[in-house]
Amino acid sequence: MIATNGPWPSNLQFRNAGNVVRRFAAAFAVILTLAGVLLSQNDFGYLGVYEDAKRIPQGPLPSNQIILARLIYNGRIPGHYKNWYTDYPKADRLLIQGLKRLTTLDIAEQGRVVAINDPNLFRYPLVYSSEVGQMTLTTEDAAIMREYLQRGGFWFMDDFWGSTEWASLEAQMKKVFPTNEIKDIPLNHPVFHSFFDIDKVMQVPSLAYVYYGVTYEQDGFTGECKGIFDEKGRLMVVINHNTDLGDAYEWADDPEYPMRFTGYAYRHALNIILYALSH
Repeated sequence: MIATNGPWPSNLQFRNAGNVVRRFAAAFAVILTLAGVLLSQNDFGYLGVYEDAKRIPQGPLPSNQIILARLIYNGRIPGHYKNWYTDYPKADRLLIQGLKRLTTLDIAEQGRVVAINDPNLFRYPLVYSSEVGQMTLTTEDAAIMREYLQRGGFWFMDDFWGSTEWASLEAQMKKVFPTNEIKDIPLNHPVFHSFFDIDKVMQVPSLAYVYYGVTYEQDGFTGECKGIFDEKGRLMVVINHNTDLGDAYEWADDPEYPMRFTGYAYRHALNIILYALSH
């Protein structure tokens, strides 16, 4: 029996109560999602080391198509839920779909992975890296990446946050180029205009934005796009810091993830890739 003593709650009270329930449910969903990530990240067998490449069947290397290659590095915390494999393989697959839809590039349907110490690294004109704040390079690794970049290769970095991860990445890149500074890329640089015109660097949040409405992580409050140039001024490395382009591709088909972030991430990534292939 429903008690009838006292006034009925107002419509506003019902709506407020509903909002509280929805916020609680969303927060609980995030907790479950993160717990699932932490518990199941190694379901694929990825450890955050070079040997991960052996766990991924790839078949023969195509000889007549452009290939999106994700770089496998040795992680600062092997097996940690944040590593080279963050957002892999879905983000890569959906980025390739965007390239196929929006450009005339003859790009392979399937992306590939390549470890720094794999001789096939030099067959890829561009490599993509996620969570580079976790990366650790030996002297040999640094020498390989230095040669790769000086011979015309291009390194596209994404999805790391805050001052601690920045300091880690900066230290690793000093091993690769001890005297080359990491600089802000000016907005009039061709990398922002190779296909789409971008006049502002946007901070792209992870999927957590859907639940919390916050775009930043750690103390990474402002999205940045920086680069490393060679002695002739060629841009060799694009570093996207305090932003998560990969999540924007990965969740591009999720109606809850805002289109403005997905649209920017695709435009920015396509610009970078097309620039890398033409310079």
